[in-house]
Amino acid sequence: MYPAELVKPMREDLTKVGFEQLLTAEAVETAISKEGTTLVVVNSVCGCAAANARPGATMSLQNAKKPSNLVTVFAGVDREAVDKARAHMVPFPPSSPSIALFKDGELVHMLERHHIEGRPAELISENLTDAYNQHC
Repeated sequence: MYPAELVKPMREDLTKVGFEQLLTAEAVETAISKEGTTLVVVNSVCGCAAANARPGATMSLQNAKKPSNLVTVFAGVDREAVDKARAHMVPFPPSSPSIALFKDGELVHMLERHHIEGRPAELISENLTDAYNQHC
């Protein structure tokens, strides 16, 4: 588990642009089961989360079409919430960071760590924007 003061600015990278931080399994279940589209970012302390995942997710929100709900869980901190989110992302193996798009509770798009690591934020944003245009 990472100290709260360490992850606070990393959480705020997403919450300041409208993501809701989910801390419990129940909150994750409620968010994912909502009608419409829900973007779930599994946040992380790693460099690819800072350089690629969080900026890419943030940039993607400039698109005309975007998810109805924006939520995030933090790997290595909010274990119960992360475990519940990852359970909804099966058959994809757990990875962080990762980004999933759900529509009416069903997983419709997934970016695993290997899709994020080493790729520029603009490419991640473009990938997500394409998914929004198809599903939102």
